[in-house]
Amino acid sequence: MRSPALVRTAATVLAIEGAALLGFAIIELFGLGAGEAASLPTAIALIVLTLIGAAALIAFAAGTMRDRTWARSGGVVLQVLAIAIALASLTVPPVPWPFVLGVGVPGVLGFVLLIAASRQERAPETETEPDSES
Repeated sequence: MRSPALVRTAATVLAIEGAALLGFAIIELFGLGAGEAASLPTAIALIVLTLIGAAALIAFAAGTMRDRTWARSGGVVLQVLAIAIALASLTVPPVPWPFVLGVGVPGVLGFVLLIAASRQERAPETETEPDSES
């Protein structure tokens, strides 16, 4: 049986992550306007890529709410990337714990929720046949 609450929770995590990325893009834009960028082309590219990531996460959230498998698949990929970035940041001395936890915890949570929602969707199709030995 499908759990709409599980799907909604997974979509909410994706939407919050998308909103957070949108917020970072706005902060980067203000930093660019304040002249804090060392390289203008690099700063613009970073802002554009951040906006693309935010749009993707919001699209995956909307698709997950509509039970689209492409949305869950894309969401899982971005969660794995978030976890990889969080783990890679553990190698930076000193360890930026707020970043590690801020990216890693939602990444793991989103990953687990998306996989659980996907498994629940598949469960009704994999019914077992009764034993014929009776």
